[in-house]
Amino acid sequence: MSERDRWATRVGLVLAMAGNAVGLGNFLRFPVQAAQNGGGAFMIPYFISFLLLGIPLMWVEWTIGRYGGRYGHSSLPGMFDKMWKHPAAKYLGVLGLIMPVAVMIYYTYVESWSLGYAIFTATGKYWGNDTAASMGSFLAGYQGWGGPDNPFFSGISWAWLMFIITLSVNVYVLSKGISGGIEVVARYALPALFVLAAILVIRVLLLGAPDPAQPDFSVSTGMGFIWNPQLDQLADPGIWLAAAGQIFFTLSLGMGTIHCYASYLAESDDIALTGLATASTNEFAEVVLGGTLAIPAAVAFFGLDATQELAKDSYNLAFAVMPALFQKFPFGQLFGTLWFGLLFIAGITSSLAQGQPLLSFMQEEYGFTRKKAALVLGLIVFVLCQPVIFFVNHGWLNEMDYWAGTFGLVILATVEIILFAWIFGMKKGWDEMTRGADIRIPLIFRFIITWVTPLLLLIILGRWAILELPGKLMMTDVAEVDKPYVLGARLVMLAGFVALCLLVRHAWKKRERAESEVEA
Repeated sequence: MSERDRWATRVGLVLAMAGNAVGLGNFLRFPVQAAQNGGGAFMIPYFISFLLLGIPLMWVEWTIGRYGGRYGHSSLPGMFDKMWKHPAAKYLGVLGLIMPVAVMIYYTYVESWSLGYAIFTATGKYWGNDTAASMGSFLAGYQGWGGPDNPFFSGISWAWLMFIITLSVNVYVLSKGISGGIEVVARYALPALFVLAAILVIRVLLLGAPDPAQPDFSVSTGMGFIWNPQLDQLADPGIWLAAAGQIFFTLSLGMGTIHCYASYLAESDDIALTGLATASTNEFAEVVLGGTLAIPAAVAFFGLDATQELAKDSYNLAFAVMPALFQKFPFGQLFGTLWFGLLFIAGITSSLAQGQPLLSFMQEEYGFTRKKAALVLGLIVFVLCQPVIFFVNHGWLNEMDYWAGTFGLVILATVEIILFAWIFGMKKGWDEMTRGADIRIPLIFRFIITWVTPLLLLIILGRWAILELPGKLMMTDVAEVDKPYVLGARLVMLAGFVALCLLVRHAWKKRERAESEVEA
Protein backbone atom coordinates (compact mmCIF):
# COMPACT_ATOMS: atom_id res chain seq x y z
CA MET A 1 0.00 0.00 0.00
CA SER A 2 1.35 3.44 -0.91
CA GLU A 3 2.04 5.93 1.85
CA ARG A 4 -1.12 7.72 2.94
CA ASP A 5 -1.50 11.44 2.45
CA ARG A 6 -1.27 13.50 5.65
CA TRP A 7 -2.11 16.99 6.78
CA ALA A 8 1.00 19.13 6.51
CA THR A 9 0.30 21.34 9.53
CA ARG A 10 -2.04 21.37 12.49
CA VAL A 11 -3.22 24.88 11.57
CA GLY A 12 -4.05 23.62 8.09
CA LEU A 13 -6.01 20.72 9.57
CA VAL A 14 -8.07 22.99 11.85
CA LEU A 15 -8.77 25.40 8.99
CA ALA A 16 -9.77 22.56 6.65
CA MET A 17 -12.05 21.01 9.28
CA ALA A 18 -13.52 24.44 10.04
CA GLY A 19 -13.95 25.01 6.31
CA ASN A 20 -15.88 21.75 6.13
CA ALA A 21 -18.25 23.05 8.81
CA VAL A 22 -18.30 26.76 7.92
CA GLY A 23 -20.46 26.85 4.84
CA LEU A 24 -23.57 28.35 3.33
CA GLY A 25 -25.60 27.20 6.32
CA ASN A 26 -23.77 29.57 8.66
CA PHE A 27 -24.84 32.63 6.72
CA LEU A 28 -28.08 31.42 5.10
CA ARG A 29 -29.70 28.63 7.09
CA PHE A 30 -28.89 29.87 10.60
CA PRO A 31 -30.56 33.31 10.20
CA VAL A 32 -33.63 31.67 8.67
CA GLN A 33 -33.91 29.12 11.49
CA ALA A 34 -33.54 31.86 14.07
CA ALA A 35 -36.15 34.05 12.36
CA GLN A 36 -38.62 31.19 12.03
CA ASN A 37 -38.24 29.97 15.60
CA GLY A 38 -38.60 33.05 17.74
CA GLY A 39 -35.15 34.61 17.58
CA GLY A 40 -33.86 34.57 21.15
CA ALA A 41 -36.14 31.64 21.95
CA PHE A 42 -34.13 29.62 19.45
CA MET A 43 -30.70 30.42 20.92
CA ILE A 44 -31.16 28.67 24.27
CA PRO A 45 -31.96 25.19 22.84
CA TYR A 46 -29.35 25.89 20.15
CA PHE A 47 -26.54 26.19 22.69
CA ILE A 48 -27.85 23.28 24.77
CA SER A 49 -27.88 21.15 21.60
CA PHE A 50 -24.34 22.27 20.87
CA LEU A 51 -23.20 20.96 24.27
CA LEU A 52 -25.19 17.70 24.31
CA LEU A 53 -25.11 16.80 20.61
CA GLY A 54 -22.58 18.91 18.74
CA ILE A 55 -19.44 18.58 20.85
CA PRO A 56 -19.94 14.88 21.77
CA LEU A 57 -20.59 13.87 18.16
CA MET A 58 -17.71 15.99 16.93
CA TRP A 59 -15.32 14.07 19.23
CA VAL A 60 -16.89 10.73 18.31
CA GLU A 61 -16.51 11.38 14.57
CA TRP A 62 -12.90 12.50 14.96
CA THR A 63 -12.20 9.35 16.97
CA ILE A 64 -13.83 7.01 14.45
CA GLY A 65 -11.97 8.72 11.63
CA ARG A 66 -8.54 8.53 13.22
CA TYR A 67 -9.17 4.92 14.23
CA GLY A 68 -10.18 3.96 10.69
CA GLY A 69 -7.18 5.76 9.22
CA ARG A 70 -4.90 3.55 11.27
CA TYR A 71 -6.11 0.62 9.15
CA GLY A 72 -5.96 2.51 5.85
CA HIS A 73 -9.65 3.44 5.67
CA SER A 74 -10.84 6.97 4.93
CA SER A 75 -14.52 6.19 4.38
CA LEU A 76 -17.15 4.82 6.70
CA PRO A 77 -17.68 1.33 5.21
CA GLY A 78 -14.13 0.37 6.16
CA MET A 79 -14.25 2.23 9.48
CA PHE A 80 -17.49 0.60 10.63
CA ASP A 81 -16.22 -2.79 9.48
CA LYS A 82 -13.19 -2.43 11.76
CA MET A 83 -15.31 -1.34 14.70
CA TRP A 84 -17.99 -4.03 14.39
CA LYS A 85 -17.24 -7.46 12.97
CA HIS A 86 -20.65 -7.95 11.46
CA PRO A 87 -21.56 -8.26 7.75
CA ALA A 88 -24.01 -5.36 8.08
CA ALA A 89 -21.44 -2.90 9.39
CA LYS A 90 -19.93 -1.98 6.05
CA TYR A 91 -23.36 -1.42 4.51
CA LEU A 92 -24.32 0.94 7.32
CA GLY A 93 -21.15 2.78 6.40
CA VAL A 94 -22.50 3.35 2.89
CA LEU A 95 -24.57 6.14 4.47
CA GLY A 96 -21.28 7.98 4.82
CA LEU A 97 -20.74 7.74 1.06
CA ILE A 98 -24.17 8.44 -0.38
CA MET A 99 -25.05 11.43 1.78
CA PRO A 100 -21.98 13.62 1.24
CA VAL A 101 -21.98 13.05 -2.52
CA ALA A 102 -25.76 13.64 -2.69
CA VAL A 103 -25.32 16.89 -0.78
CA MET A 104 -22.40 17.87 -3.01
CA ILE A 105 -24.59 17.43 -6.11
CA TYR A 106 -27.05 20.18 -5.18
CA TYR A 107 -24.75 22.13 -2.87
CA THR A 108 -22.27 22.80 -5.68
CA TYR A 109 -25.10 24.23 -7.75
CA VAL A 110 -26.21 26.60 -4.98
CA GLU A 111 -22.56 27.47 -4.40
CA SER A 112 -22.32 28.46 -8.07
CA TRP A 113 -25.16 30.95 -7.60
CA SER A 114 -22.86 32.88 -5.29
CA LEU A 115 -20.22 33.09 -7.99
CA GLY A 116 -22.78 34.27 -10.53
CA TYR A 117 -24.25 36.86 -8.18
CA ALA A 118 -20.80 38.17 -7.26
CA ILE A 119 -20.27 38.88 -10.96
CA PHE A 120 -23.77 40.36 -11.39
CA THR A 121 -23.28 42.62 -8.36
CA ALA A 122 -19.82 43.79 -9.40
CA THR A 123 -21.09 44.64 -12.90
CA GLY A 124 -24.38 46.12 -11.66
CA LYS A 125 -26.54 43.78 -13.77
CA TYR A 126 -29.53 43.94 -11.43
CA TRP A 127 -28.92 47.43 -10.05
CA GLY A 128 -32.06 49.53 -9.92
CA ASN A 129 -34.27 46.59 -8.91
CA ASP A 130 -34.23 47.31 -5.20
CA THR A 131 -37.24 45.36 -3.96
CA ALA A 132 -37.32 41.79 -2.73
CA ALA A 133 -40.04 41.04 -5.29
CA SER A 134 -38.03 42.25 -8.28
CA MET A 135 -34.93 40.42 -7.05
CA GLY A 136 -37.07 37.32 -6.63
CA SER A 137 -37.93 37.65 -10.32
CA PHE A 138 -34.21 38.01 -11.08
CA LEU A 139 -33.46 34.78 -9.17
CA ALA A 140 -36.27 32.92 -10.93
CA GLY A 141 -34.91 34.05 -14.30
CA TYR A 142 -31.38 33.02 -13.37
CA GLN A 143 -32.64 29.56 -12.39
CA GLY A 144 -34.44 29.27 -15.72
CA TRP A 145 -38.06 29.22 -14.59
CA GLY A 146 -38.97 32.89 -14.76
CA GLY A 147 -40.87 32.39 -18.02
CA PRO A 148 -40.36 33.90 -21.48
CA ASP A 149 -41.32 37.37 -20.21
CA ASN A 150 -38.62 37.48 -17.53
CA PRO A 151 -36.82 40.82 -18.05
CA PHE A 152 -33.46 39.58 -16.80
CA PHE A 153 -32.64 36.21 -18.41
CA SER A 154 -33.78 34.46 -21.56
CA GLY A 155 -32.55 31.01 -20.51
CA ILE A 156 -30.52 28.99 -18.06
CA SER A 157 -27.13 29.40 -19.76
CA TRP A 158 -25.69 31.67 -17.06
CA ALA A 159 -26.60 29.27 -14.25
CA TRP A 160 -25.22 26.32 -16.18
CA LEU A 161 -21.93 28.12 -16.95
CA MET A 162 -21.41 29.15 -13.31
CA PHE A 163 -22.05 25.56 -12.24
CA ILE A 164 -19.44 24.21 -14.69
CA ILE A 165 -16.85 26.70 -13.43
CA THR A 166 -17.60 25.93 -9.77
CA LEU A 167 -17.52 22.16 -10.27
CA SER A 168 -14.25 22.43 -12.22
CA VAL A 169 -12.61 24.34 -9.37
CA ASN A 170 -13.76 21.66 -6.89
CA VAL A 171 -12.45 18.82 -9.05
CA TYR A 172 -9.10 20.53 -9.62
CA VAL A 173 -8.49 21.18 -5.91
CA LEU A 174 -9.54 17.63 -4.96
CA SER A 175 -7.16 16.21 -7.55
CA LYS A 176 -4.26 17.88 -5.75
CA GLY A 177 -4.73 15.83 -2.59
CA ILE A 178 -5.14 16.50 1.12
CA SER A 179 -2.05 18.56 1.88
CA GLY A 180 -1.45 19.87 -1.63
CA GLY A 181 -5.04 20.80 -2.46
CA ILE A 182 -7.62 20.96 0.33
CA GLU A 183 -5.23 22.23 2.99
CA VAL A 184 -3.73 24.89 0.71
CA VAL A 185 -7.18 26.24 -0.13
CA ALA A 186 -8.25 26.20 3.53
CA ARG A 187 -5.15 28.12 4.67
CA TYR A 188 -6.07 31.03 2.40
CA ALA A 189 -9.85 30.72 2.10
CA LEU A 190 -10.79 30.64 5.80
CA PRO A 191 -8.82 33.77 6.79
CA ALA A 192 -10.24 35.54 3.72
CA LEU A 193 -13.75 34.45 4.72
CA PHE A 194 -13.38 35.87 8.23
CA VAL A 195 -11.96 39.14 6.92
CA LEU A 196 -14.85 39.58 4.47
CA ALA A 197 -17.39 38.67 7.17
CA ALA A 198 -15.83 41.14 9.63
CA ILE A 199 -15.98 43.96 7.06
CA LEU A 200 -19.64 43.22 6.35
CA VAL A 201 -20.52 42.97 10.05
CA ILE A 202 -18.98 46.38 10.73
CA ARG A 203 -20.92 47.86 7.81
CA VAL A 204 -24.19 46.38 9.03
CA LEU A 205 -23.64 47.58 12.60
CA LEU A 206 -23.04 51.11 11.30
CA LEU A 207 -26.42 51.15 9.55
CA GLY A 208 -28.19 52.05 12.79
CA ALA A 209 -31.73 53.17 11.93
CA PRO A 210 -31.62 54.26 8.25
CA ASP A 211 -35.04 55.90 8.37
CA PRO A 212 -35.35 58.35 11.33
CA ALA A 213 -39.12 58.30 10.89
CA GLN A 214 -39.17 54.58 11.79
CA PRO A 215 -36.83 54.09 14.76
CA ASP A 216 -37.90 50.45 15.16
CA PHE A 217 -36.49 49.73 11.71
CA SER A 218 -32.98 49.41 13.10
CA VAL A 219 -30.03 47.06 13.49
CA SER A 220 -30.48 47.11 17.27
CA THR A 221 -34.07 45.83 16.86
CA GLY A 222 -32.76 42.98 14.71
CA MET A 223 -29.99 42.17 17.19
CA GLY A 224 -32.48 42.23 20.04
CA PHE A 225 -34.72 39.79 18.18
CA ILE A 226 -31.79 37.38 17.75
CA TRP A 227 -30.43 37.61 21.28
CA ASN A 228 -33.23 38.49 23.73
CA PRO A 229 -34.39 35.19 25.26
CA GLN A 230 -38.12 34.54 25.09
CA LEU A 231 -38.58 32.01 27.84
CA ASP A 232 -42.30 31.58 27.25
CA GLN A 233 -41.59 29.86 23.90
CA LEU A 234 -39.21 27.23 25.27
CA ALA A 235 -42.07 24.77 25.80
CA ASP A 236 -42.48 24.46 22.02
CA PRO A 237 -40.80 21.15 21.00
CA GLY A 238 -40.53 22.36 17.42
CA ILE A 239 -38.00 25.00 18.45
CA TRP A 240 -35.84 22.38 20.19
CA LEU A 241 -35.93 20.12 17.16
CA ALA A 242 -35.08 23.00 14.84
CA ALA A 243 -32.12 23.92 17.05
CA ALA A 244 -30.84 20.33 17.08
CA GLY A 245 -31.20 20.11 13.32
CA GLN A 246 -29.22 23.32 12.84
CA ILE A 247 -26.37 21.98 15.00
CA PHE A 248 -26.13 18.90 12.77
CA PHE A 249 -26.17 20.95 9.60
CA THR A 250 -23.73 23.62 10.73
CA LEU A 251 -21.10 21.24 12.12
CA SER A 252 -21.44 18.79 9.18
CA LEU A 253 -22.20 15.99 11.63
CA GLY A 254 -23.60 12.67 10.46
CA MET A 255 -22.26 13.13 6.95
CA GLY A 256 -19.01 11.17 6.80
CA THR A 257 -16.81 14.18 6.01
CA ILE A 258 -15.30 14.69 9.47
CA HIS A 259 -14.43 11.00 9.68
CA CYS A 260 -12.71 11.21 6.30
CA TYR A 261 -10.61 14.25 7.16
CA ALA A 262 -9.68 12.78 10.57
CA SER A 263 -8.50 9.54 8.94
CA TYR A 264 -5.47 11.40 7.60
CA LEU A 265 -4.20 12.06 11.14
CA ALA A 266 -1.36 10.12 12.69
CA GLU A 267 -2.30 7.61 15.42
CA SER A 268 -1.12 9.85 18.28
CA ASP A 269 -2.33 13.19 16.90
CA ASP A 270 -4.57 15.15 19.25
CA ILE A 271 -8.28 15.15 18.47
CA ALA A 272 -9.67 16.54 21.76
CA LEU A 273 -8.39 20.12 21.49
CA THR A 274 -8.39 20.15 17.69
CA GLY A 275 -12.00 18.97 17.50
CA LEU A 276 -13.07 21.54 20.07
CA ALA A 277 -11.22 24.28 18.18
CA THR A 278 -12.97 23.27 14.96
CA ALA A 279 -16.40 23.39 16.57
CA SER A 280 -15.67 26.73 18.28
CA THR A 281 -14.43 28.30 15.04
CA ASN A 282 -17.62 27.27 13.30
CA GLU A 283 -19.81 28.61 16.09
CA PHE A 284 -18.04 31.96 15.99
CA ALA A 285 -18.64 32.15 12.24
CA GLU A 286 -22.29 31.21 12.61
CA VAL A 287 -23.48 32.94 15.76
CA VAL A 288 -21.29 36.05 15.91
CA LEU A 289 -20.84 36.71 12.18
CA GLY A 290 -23.79 34.98 10.53
CA GLY A 291 -26.18 36.18 13.23
CA THR A 292 -25.12 39.80 12.75
CA LEU A 293 -25.52 40.04 9.00
CA ALA A 294 -28.72 39.11 7.17
CA ILE A 295 -31.44 39.47 9.85
CA PRO A 296 -30.29 42.75 11.49
CA ALA A 297 -29.66 44.31 8.05
CA ALA A 298 -33.09 43.25 6.78
CA VAL A 299 -34.84 44.55 9.92
CA ALA A 300 -33.12 47.93 9.46
CA PHE A 301 -34.82 48.41 6.08
CA PHE A 302 -37.94 46.24 6.12
CA GLY A 303 -38.84 46.01 9.82
CA LEU A 304 -39.12 42.93 12.03
CA ASP A 305 -42.48 41.60 10.85
CA ALA A 306 -41.63 41.87 7.16
CA THR A 307 -38.19 40.33 7.76
CA GLN A 308 -39.71 37.28 9.45
CA GLU A 309 -41.96 36.83 6.43
CA LEU A 310 -39.13 37.37 3.92
CA ALA A 311 -36.82 34.98 5.79
CA LYS A 312 -39.01 31.93 5.36
CA ASP A 313 -36.63 30.66 2.69
CA SER A 314 -32.83 30.81 3.00
CA TYR A 315 -32.30 31.16 -0.74
CA ASN A 316 -34.76 34.05 -0.89
CA LEU A 317 -32.98 35.74 2.01
CA ALA A 318 -29.55 35.48 0.40
CA PHE A 319 -30.35 35.97 -3.27
CA ALA A 320 -33.38 38.26 -3.23
CA VAL A 321 -33.54 40.16 0.07
CA MET A 322 -29.83 40.87 0.50
CA PRO A 323 -29.27 42.11 -3.10
CA ALA A 324 -32.20 44.49 -2.60
CA LEU A 325 -30.68 45.73 0.66
CA PHE A 326 -27.26 46.43 -0.81
CA GLN A 327 -28.85 48.86 -3.24
CA LYS A 328 -30.15 50.98 -0.38
CA PHE A 329 -26.90 52.19 1.19
CA PRO A 330 -23.64 53.80 0.03
CA PHE A 331 -21.07 51.57 -1.67
CA GLY A 332 -23.67 48.84 -1.76
CA GLN A 333 -22.24 47.41 -4.97
CA LEU A 334 -18.90 46.84 -3.24
CA PHE A 335 -20.42 45.31 -0.12
CA GLY A 336 -22.77 43.15 -2.18
CA THR A 337 -19.81 41.76 -4.12
CA LEU A 338 -18.07 41.01 -0.81
CA TRP A 339 -21.22 39.26 0.46
CA PHE A 340 -21.45 36.89 -2.48
CA GLY A 341 -17.68 36.37 -2.47
CA LEU A 342 -18.02 35.36 1.18
CA LEU A 343 -20.75 32.86 0.31
CA PHE A 344 -18.70 31.37 -2.51
CA ILE A 345 -15.67 30.85 -0.27
CA ALA A 346 -17.85 29.35 2.47
CA GLY A 347 -19.45 27.04 -0.07
CA ILE A 348 -16.32 25.73 -1.72
CA THR A 349 -14.56 24.79 1.52
CA SER A 350 -17.58 22.65 2.38
CA SER A 351 -18.12 21.09 -1.05
CA LEU A 352 -14.49 19.95 -1.11
CA ALA A 353 -15.12 18.01 2.09
CA GLN A 354 -18.32 16.50 0.67
CA GLY A 355 -16.46 15.05 -2.30
CA GLN A 356 -13.56 13.59 -0.33
CA PRO A 357 -15.20 10.42 1.15
CA LEU A 358 -16.21 8.92 -2.20
CA LEU A 359 -12.91 9.98 -3.73
CA SER A 360 -11.02 8.22 -0.92
CA PHE A 361 -13.19 5.12 -1.34
CA MET A 362 -12.30 4.90 -5.04
CA GLN A 363 -8.61 5.25 -4.25
CA GLU A 364 -8.46 2.75 -1.40
CA GLU A 365 -10.85 0.07 -2.58
CA TYR A 366 -10.39 0.23 -6.36
CA GLY A 367 -6.86 1.58 -6.74
CA PHE A 368 -7.80 4.77 -8.60
CA THR A 369 -5.18 7.47 -8.83
CA ARG A 370 -6.07 10.74 -7.15
CA LYS A 371 -6.68 12.53 -10.46
CA LYS A 372 -8.76 9.69 -11.92
CA ALA A 373 -10.92 9.52 -8.78
CA ALA A 374 -11.44 13.31 -8.86
CA LEU A 375 -12.49 13.18 -12.51
CA VAL A 376 -14.92 10.30 -11.90
CA LEU A 377 -16.40 12.18 -8.94
CA GLY A 378 -16.73 15.30 -11.08
CA LEU A 379 -18.51 13.33 -13.81
CA ILE A 380 -20.95 11.83 -11.29
CA VAL A 381 -21.77 15.23 -9.82
CA PHE A 382 -22.10 16.80 -13.28
CA VAL A 383 -24.54 14.18 -14.58
CA LEU A 384 -26.68 13.93 -11.45
CA CYS A 385 -26.86 17.69 -11.02
CA GLN A 386 -28.58 18.20 -14.37
CA PRO A 387 -32.08 17.38 -13.04
CA VAL A 388 -31.33 19.63 -10.04
CA ILE A 389 -30.57 22.48 -12.44
CA PHE A 390 -33.46 21.97 -14.81
CA PHE A 391 -36.11 20.91 -12.28
CA VAL A 392 -35.23 23.24 -9.39
CA ASN A 393 -38.72 24.80 -9.52
CA HIS A 394 -40.30 21.35 -9.19
CA GLY A 395 -38.70 20.53 -5.84
CA TRP A 396 -35.82 18.28 -6.97
CA LEU A 397 -33.23 20.27 -5.02
CA ASN A 398 -35.37 20.57 -1.89
CA GLU A 399 -36.12 16.84 -1.90
CA MET A 400 -32.43 15.96 -2.00
CA ASP A 401 -31.74 18.48 0.74
CA TYR A 402 -34.39 16.95 2.99
CA TRP A 403 -33.29 13.32 2.72
CA ALA A 404 -29.52 13.74 2.37
CA GLY A 405 -28.91 17.07 4.07
CA THR A 406 -31.39 16.90 6.95
CA PHE A 407 -33.05 13.59 7.80
CA GLY A 408 -30.07 11.49 6.69
CA LEU A 409 -27.69 13.35 9.00
CA VAL A 410 -29.69 12.33 12.06
CA ILE A 411 -29.93 8.72 10.83
CA LEU A 412 -26.17 8.36 10.41
CA ALA A 413 -25.43 10.19 13.67
CA THR A 414 -27.74 7.81 15.55
CA VAL A 415 -26.12 4.77 13.92
CA GLU A 416 -22.59 5.93 14.67
CA ILE A 417 -23.21 6.92 18.31
CA ILE A 418 -24.82 3.54 19.08
CA LEU A 419 -22.05 1.71 17.24
CA PHE A 420 -19.35 3.70 19.03
CA ALA A 421 -20.72 3.68 22.58
CA TRP A 422 -22.62 0.39 22.76
CA ILE A 423 -21.02 -1.97 20.23
CA PHE A 424 -17.43 -0.84 19.88
CA GLY A 425 -17.62 -0.14 23.61
CA MET A 426 -17.35 3.08 25.57
CA LYS A 427 -14.23 1.98 27.43
CA LYS A 428 -12.36 1.28 24.22
CA GLY A 429 -13.89 4.34 22.59
CA TRP A 430 -12.93 6.64 25.47
CA ASP A 431 -9.36 5.34 25.46
CA GLU A 432 -9.16 5.98 21.72
CA MET A 433 -10.68 9.43 22.05
CA THR A 434 -8.27 10.57 24.76
CA ARG A 435 -5.16 9.11 23.13
CA GLY A 436 -2.63 11.89 22.54
CA ALA A 437 -5.10 14.52 23.80
CA ASP A 438 -3.73 18.00 24.47
CA ILE A 439 -6.59 18.74 26.86
CA ARG A 440 -8.43 16.59 29.36
CA ILE A 441 -11.96 15.86 28.17
CA PRO A 442 -14.33 16.26 31.16
CA LEU A 443 -15.43 12.85 32.42
CA ILE A 444 -19.08 13.90 32.24
CA PHE A 445 -18.86 13.57 28.46
CA ARG A 446 -18.34 9.84 28.84
CA PHE A 447 -21.82 9.64 30.36
CA ILE A 448 -23.25 12.08 27.80
CA ILE A 449 -21.86 10.10 24.84
CA THR A 450 -23.08 6.80 26.28
CA TRP A 451 -26.60 7.81 27.24
CA VAL A 452 -27.65 11.42 26.73
CA THR A 453 -26.68 11.91 23.08
CA PRO A 454 -28.15 8.57 21.88
CA LEU A 455 -31.38 9.20 23.80
CA LEU A 456 -31.79 12.68 22.35
CA LEU A 457 -31.18 11.38 18.84
CA LEU A 458 -33.72 8.58 19.28
CA ILE A 459 -36.27 11.12 20.53
CA ILE A 460 -35.67 13.32 17.48
CA LEU A 461 -36.01 10.35 15.15
CA GLY A 462 -39.12 9.13 16.93
CA ARG A 463 -40.76 12.53 16.67
CA TRP A 464 -39.97 12.75 12.95
CA ALA A 465 -41.19 9.18 12.35
CA ILE A 466 -44.53 9.89 14.00
CA LEU A 467 -45.29 13.45 12.96
CA GLU A 468 -43.43 14.14 9.73
CA LEU A 469 -42.43 11.00 7.87
CA PRO A 470 -45.93 9.70 6.96
CA GLY A 471 -46.86 12.96 5.28
CA LYS A 472 -43.44 13.29 3.69
CA LEU A 473 -43.54 9.80 2.25
CA MET A 474 -47.05 10.33 0.90
CA MET A 475 -46.07 13.76 -0.51
CA THR A 476 -49.10 15.40 1.09
CA ASP A 477 -47.50 18.85 0.86
CA VAL A 478 -46.36 18.43 -2.78
CA ALA A 479 -48.31 19.85 -5.71
CA GLU A 480 -49.58 17.25 -8.18
CA VAL A 481 -47.45 18.67 -10.98
CA ASP A 482 -44.31 18.31 -8.84
CA LYS A 483 -44.87 14.76 -7.57
CA PRO A 484 -43.15 12.99 -10.52
CA TYR A 485 -40.04 15.13 -10.00
CA VAL A 486 -39.98 14.56 -6.24
CA LEU A 487 -40.36 10.82 -6.83
CA GLY A 488 -37.57 10.99 -9.41
CA ALA A 489 -35.22 12.62 -6.91
CA ARG A 490 -35.97 9.88 -4.39
CA LEU A 491 -35.39 7.11 -6.92
CA VAL A 492 -32.05 8.60 -7.98
CA MET A 493 -30.86 8.72 -4.37
CA LEU A 494 -32.10 5.18 -3.71
CA ALA A 495 -30.37 3.93 -6.86
CA GLY A 496 -27.19 5.63 -5.72
CA PHE A 497 -27.37 3.93 -2.33
CA VAL A 498 -27.93 0.51 -3.91
CA ALA A 499 -25.09 1.04 -6.39
CA LEU A 500 -22.69 1.98 -3.59
CA CYS A 501 -23.76 -1.07 -1.57
CA LEU A 502 -22.92 -3.26 -4.57
CA LEU A 503 -19.55 -1.55 -4.97
CA VAL A 504 -18.79 -2.10 -1.30
CA ARG A 505 -19.80 -5.75 -1.58
CA HIS A 506 -17.58 -6.22 -4.63
CA ALA A 507 -14.65 -4.48 -2.95
CA TRP A 508 -14.90 -6.69 0.14
CA LYS A 509 -15.18 -9.85 -1.96
CA LYS A 510 -12.13 -8.77 -3.91
CA ARG A 511 -10.20 -8.15 -0.71
CA GLU A 512 -11.21 -11.51 0.74
CA ARG A 513 -10.00 -13.30 -2.40
CA ALA A 514 -6.68 -11.44 -2.24
CA GLU A 515 -6.23 -12.35 1.42
CA SER A 516 -7.06 -16.02 0.70
CA GLU A 517 -4.46 -16.10 -2.09
CA VAL A 518 -1.82 -14.66 0.24
CA GLU A 519 -2.61 -17.23 2.94
CA ALA A 520 -2.47 -20.04 0.37
